[in-house]
Amino acid sequence: MKFICSKNDLCNAIAHVLKAVSAKSPVPVMEGICIQMQEGRIILTGYNLEIGIRTSVPAECDCASAFVLNARLFSEMARRMSGTEITCELDDALNATLSSENTRYQLSAMSAEEFPELPVVESAAKTAVPQQVMRSMIQESSFAASVKEDKPILTGELFEFSEGVFYIVAMDRYRLALRQEKMQNLEEFQFVVPKKALSELIGMMRDDAEQPCEFFTNGKHIVFSVNGFELFARLLEGQFHNFRTSIPADGKTSVVLYKKDIIASAERCSLLINDKNKAPMRCVFAEGGLEISCKTAIGGIHDRIPAEIVGESLTIGFSNKYLLEALRSCQCDKLRFQMSGSNKVIKITPVEDESFIYLIMPIQLKA
Repeated sequence: MKFICSKNDLCNAIAHVLKAVSAKSPVPVMEGICIQMQEGRIILTGYNLEIGIRTSVPAECDCASAFVLNARLFSEMARRMSGTEITCELDDALNATLSSENTRYQLSAMSAEEFPELPVVESAAKTAVPQQVMRSMIQESSFAASVKEDKPILTGELFEFSEGVFYIVAMDRYRLALRQEKMQNLEEFQFVVPKKALSELIGMMRDDAEQPCEFFTNGKHIVFSVNGFELFARLLEGQFHNFRTSIPADGKTSVVLYKKDIIASAERCSLLINDKNKAPMRCVFAEGGLEISCKTAIGGIHDRIPAEIVGESLTIGFSNKYLLEALRSCQCDKLRFQMSGSNKVIKITPVEDESFIYLIMPIQLKA
């Protein structure tokens, strides 16, 4: 059994498929990549029972067969090969030989019969979203997904389409990120996708791609198809919070400022904040500017940045970490902060529209 393929094509495919392979497992085959030889191509699959990634590479194959190679070794060996083509030969004892020009590796293969099958997801309805739109929506919201496992539904992102608007929403107990786009000709849906799967999906998409990102679901699993890759993921079970009830109306204080200014100030404060020395950023919105101060056992800072303020003066405490994660994720130059009190949720949006909405709970300040 033998196949020959391009080294670059193979290494690119392995790099993505590897992300769905178990790093450690008591079952050796779970640490491998399944290789299926077919006429004119090989199909590579990684599957850790949570997410799966499958793609194909053009190849000359002398028969139809399947086997599994240890993913880490296969990746490193292919990457370090000399030459531009790689030949893989397998004997009846499942001994594999990888060769290219002057380099030859031997490694033991495993039977493909022990490799878990990807879930069968059949659906007549496919949803297509431009890659640059999907990528932007995930990148501008995923930071708010919970990293704690005590409420699994919050470790994913809600996908919802209703009344002509596509929403992607992430939240934990202290913040919420909503990204929305008006779209047409989509059927209504609502489900929650694990953040880990979406992180891998981002790496597969390209902003300059002409083909859309397609996905379909059977209610238990979802399959994303993009740029020759298929990503399988188990949907999260449970009831996602009704995000609409959390979004406040316009606040008593509205502030417009440049994103780069407040990021720079928050980063200055971060020099004084660490796990041992925690403190909120004290933000005073008044008299045409924003005064920011922070004091820990290490030292203190007082900063001022320009801002357009309409409404009541207000003093509020921010988590430096949560604020920076939100600001670094959004893709606009000017932001609007809307607030109704020192202990009420802060709403952050672009100045022009509400293509994204970030909600952050304030931190109570000491007198």
